[in-house]
Amino acid sequence: MRKDFEKFLLNTVRIEERKVPYYLRWVGLLWKEMGGKWGEKIEEDQQKKFLNLLEKKIENWQLHQAKEAISFYNYYWEKVNKKEQANVESMAWEQFEENMIKVLRLKHFSYRTERTYLAWIRRLKIFVEGKSPYLLNSKDVQDFLSWLAIEKKVSPSTQNQALNAFAFFFKKVLEKDLKVDALRAKERKRIPVVLSRKEVKNVLNFLEMPYKLMCLIIYGSGLRLAECIRLRVKDLDLEKEIIVVRSGKGDKDRVTLLSSSIVPLIIKHLETVKKIFLEDRKNNIDGVMLPHALEKKYPNAGKEWGWFWVFPSPRLSVDPRTKIIRRHHLHVVNLQKVFKTALKQAGITKPASVHSLRHSFATHLLEDGYDIRTVQELLGHKHVQTTMIYTHIAKRNILGVKSPLDNI
Repeated sequence: MRKDFEKFLLNTVRIEERKVPYYLRWVGLLWKEMGGKWGEKIEEDQQKKFLNLLEKKIENWQLHQAKEAISFYNYYWEKVNKKEQANVESMAWEQFEENMIKVLRLKHFSYRTERTYLAWIRRLKIFVEGKSPYLLNSKDVQDFLSWLAIEKKVSPSTQNQALNAFAFFFKKVLEKDLKVDALRAKERKRIPVVLSRKEVKNVLNFLEMPYKLMCLIIYGSGLRLAECIRLRVKDLDLEKEIIVVRSGKGDKDRVTLLSSSIVPLIIKHLETVKKIFLEDRKNNIDGVMLPHALEKKYPNAGKEWGWFWVFPSPRLSVDPRTKIIRRHHLHVVNLQKVFKTALKQAGITKPASVHSLRHSFATHLLEDGYDIRTVQELLGHKHVQTTMIYTHIAKRNILGVKSPLDNI
């Protein structure tokens, strides 16, 4: 509160800047003598006792200044701290949000993570009813997470995502400690949804280009959805039949296979994409977004064919970070909606998603006899234990037990 009161003296009361430290000093001395602290109201008896002590030690003009400082402080408390505190705290939250954005970008977090983390911080702000971010503590976070689990009945993974956002906010922005482990929810192990080869084929039959090609690449190469839509022309090596995945999960690069059966489709698709690229060059549209600082290092690289998106958006859009109008890649929601519709048309009742194609890729490779380490590298898993989940699915009879019904 000391800093806010200082701003109040400067901007509202218009005390000369050179005199402000003295006003702050008088209030600070009062709390030191009376045993209070900044943020509390100065009671009338505290004020009288303090001024009586000062009368014997200081000159009259100093006593007048001390009385004025206390008067301004109480005015700030009653008029500003009570009636306008919501506005003051709102400004503080806005400042902390800006600081969080700066730190996230400094550490090269993705824009998607940035939006997710900020959304959780704003939800916490509403939950604590605008309480000052300076006063936030672990109990506020614990109460919010409990509310999420009990009232909103969110999954453990969603709860832990919120916790990750708060842990980052506390450590990197508020510079406070948050006991993360004590608040972390225990996630349940789920068997991934896997489509059979016949089901994959049926779904693909109900998809049209370019969404069909995207699903073919995801299933044929084991890509994540985000990795697929962010593919650039230079990442495809059609001759060697490989895909170089750049900045995958954990900001890691990897090489995976490219099915030879879809190479003709890719060549035909890129011919259509190149027309969009040439049209953008003709209209002098800004180049596509480049990762990290490459845009500064190579200013014209974004206008080169190799950096262009394999699956560009049909419309131009405003870059949310730089505010530049340029062409982005297709949005993930577009493919998710089309895939969900195709599942219904194919009559598949499994709770599958686009990501199920990646699960199917891994499972079918294991069924074909490829070793677990090879599959791990193609998927880009950090630990082989993550890949091991597919070994439980890549069997016709998962339990290895014969039903007595088969013997009747």
